[in-house]
Amino acid sequence: MEIVKPKLEWLEYELLEKYPHVVHGVFSRHGGVSQGAWAGLNLSDGTGDNPEHIEANRELVRKRLGVSHLVFAKQHHGTIVHRVTAKNLTKVPPCDALFTTERDIALGVTFADCQGTILYDPVHEAVALVHVGWRGSAQNLYAQVIKTMWRELGTQAHNLIVCISPSLGPDHAEFKNYRQELPQSFWPFQVKPHYFDFWAISRMQLTACGVLEKNIEIIEECTACCSEDYFSYRRAKDVGRNATVVALKG
Repeated sequence: MEIVKPKLEWLEYELLEKYPHVVHGVFSRHGGVSQGAWAGLNLSDGTGDNPEHIEANRELVRKRLGVSHLVFAKQHHGTIVHRVTAKNLTKVPPCDALFTTERDIALGVTFADCQGTILYDPVHEAVALVHVGWRGSAQNLYAQVIKTMWRELGTQAHNLIVCISPSLGPDHAEFKNYRQELPQSFWPFQVKPHYFDFWAISRMQLTACGVLEKNIEIIEECTACCSEDYFSYRRAKDVGRNATVVALKG
């Protein structure tokens, strides 16, 4: 994992280092023009931030990736998976997962405790980006994305490289009503009463789909703990959103 620090700050994944045409970044809250509760690089348009600031922040990210287009998912904690093409750039439905095989189109998801996850299929040259909160985990959104990529592209899970952003860690993932909210298969991942390890849960779901353990990279940094670097909804409700972005270049 490499930390790059110009005006913006972002993380890049070791598993993607040998694929330089897969440009990507997990962007922290540093840099950007937003102010107040959203100060820094807020990339979400669903927070109450000034739309002009959000647009300016997204333009900074687009230029940093060097792509023509940047498309963000319209997240709603569901299981819809949407394929992005040059013809439907402005017609993204409410969804929590995007994928594409086209070049020069960056995909983006925003998060403030949820997982922003890149899936790369080096055989079919496709990238996907997934926003997974606890509801997405409970609905096994990862399995839905992999199934959709297999159906439309022929993607085989054992070929996928999966990279998961900083997100809510076990010390802060409290679910007092977990018996009603979380499937029973999650209960063994309770690290102490009412607290769950969603990093381990995601790893379990991915390997169950056939993703190889060696092809999974999880940045185990808790967004609620790292207040200086990441927005966190658990820490403060009125905040901006971090983002993961990925594109195929060339």
